Amino acid sequence: MRRAGWGGGADGGARSGRELPGWLRRRCGAMIRNGRGAVGGAEQLAPEGRRAVRVWCDGCYDMVHYGHSNQLRQARAMGDYLIVGVHTDEEIAKHKGPPVFTQEERYKMVQAIKWVDEVVPAAPYVTTLETLDKYNCDFCVHGNDITLTVDGRDTYEEVKQAGRYRECKRTQGVSTTDLVGRMLLVTKAHHSSQEMSSEYREYADSFGKCPGGRNPWTGVSQFLQTSQKIIQFASGKEPQPGETVIYVAGAFDLFHIGHVDFLEKVHRLAERPYIIAGLHFDQEVNHYKGKNYPIMNLHERTLSVLACRYVSEVVIGAPYAVTAELLSHFKEPKRRGIFRQIDSGSDLTTDLIVQRIITNRLEYEARNQKKEAKELAFLEAVRRQAAQPLGEQDGGF
Repeated sequence: MRRAGWGGGADGGARSGRELPGWLRRRCGAMIRNGRGAVGGAEQLAPEGRRAVRVWCDGCYDMVHYGHSNQLRQARAMGDYLIVGVHTDEEIAKHKGPPVFTQEERYKMVQAIKWVDEVVPAAPYVTTLETLDKYNCDFCVHGNDITLTVDGRDTYEEVKQAGRYRECKRTQGVSTTDLVGRMLLVTKAHHSSQEMSSEYREYADSFGKCPGGRNPWTGVSQFLQTSQKIIQFASGKEPQPGETVIYVAGAFDLFHIGHVDFLEKVHRLAERPYIIAGLHFDQEVNHYKGKNYPIMNLHERTLSVLACRYVSEVVIGAPYAVTAELLSHFKEPKRRGIFRQIDSGSDLTTDLIVQRIITNRLEYEARNQKKEAKELAFLEAVRRQAAQPLGEQDGGF
C-alpha cells in the first residue's frame, strides 16, 4: 500500500518550479523533470503529409525494469507509434520457464511505460510477418541479444530475412536474471557504485548458469549512472498554469504493479495532475526495510520511476524523517483540506515479489540454465556456419 502526500494549489492552479516548497528543494539531492506522454496514447504524431511509422516490439516483460523501458524508448524513437506485444504465461513457461509475474500484471506494467502507445496481450512468441501486417507495423525492434524458441531457433528469423527487423542497444548492468540473483544472494553490493567484489561477482555470475560455459548476454555487469541516461529518460516540463502539483514519496523498489496502481490513482486526483515522486536514499531504505533492501539502488530506481507515464518529476534523495520544518508544510495542506491518503488497492509489495522468487528458486535456476544452454548451442552453430566455405553454407541454423 502506498500513500500520497502533499498537493499544491488549493484553487487548482499550479506551483511553478520556483514555487515548489523550500523544504523540498533544500533537503533533496536533485530534481528531474519527466517527459510525459498522453496517459492514453501517443503524444507525438507524424508530420503532416507523412504516413506514421508504426513500430512493433514484443517480449515477456517479466519483472519490468529500466532495461525494458530503455529498449522501448529506443524503439519509439525509431517511429511514431509503438505497439508492444506481451506473451502469455503459458508461452513463456513453454519456451523459457515460469514467469515471476502473471500475464495480467505484465500487461499493465508495460502499458504504464510512457513510450508505449498500445499493448497487445497474448502476442505470439515467434514474431512473424503475419503479426507485423496484422497491426500495420513497418518493422519490429529488439535488443542486440538473442531470443530462442524451445527448440533453439531465433524467434525473429522470419522478419530478419524479410528486412523488417531493427536492433537497439541492450542496457548494461541490469537483467531479470541479475535482479533475481540479488534477491537470493542477500548481499548489499548493488548499493555501491564501486566495482563489485570478486566474491559477489563469482556468486552472481554463477547464479542459475549453464555449467558448459558462458554467453555474452547473461551474467552480471555493473550499472553506472550517467547524466546521459537521465537526460534520455527525463525530457519534461515545469508545472503549467492549471496543473495541480502532487507530491508522493517512498522507496519505489523493484518498481511493480503496486506502485503503478498507486500512481494511477494519484493521477486521477486532479484533472491536470503534476506528480512529483520523491525517492529515498539507499541508506534510508535499508534502515527501515533491513536485509539487502533496496534491491535496486537509487540510480536504478530513479530510471524506473522516470519511465512511468504518471510521473512528472523525480526527486533524487527525498527526505524521510519528519522534521519540524517538514511538518509545518504538511500541517497547512491538511488544514486546507488538500492532503490525501491513497490506498493503491494492490496487495503486491516488494517483499511479496522476493517471496515469489525464494519459493520458486529451483525453478528459476533451472530456467536460467536451460536458457543459457540454448543460447550457447545457437552461438556454436553460428560459429560453425561462419567457419564454412561460402559455397557450403546452407543459409540457416
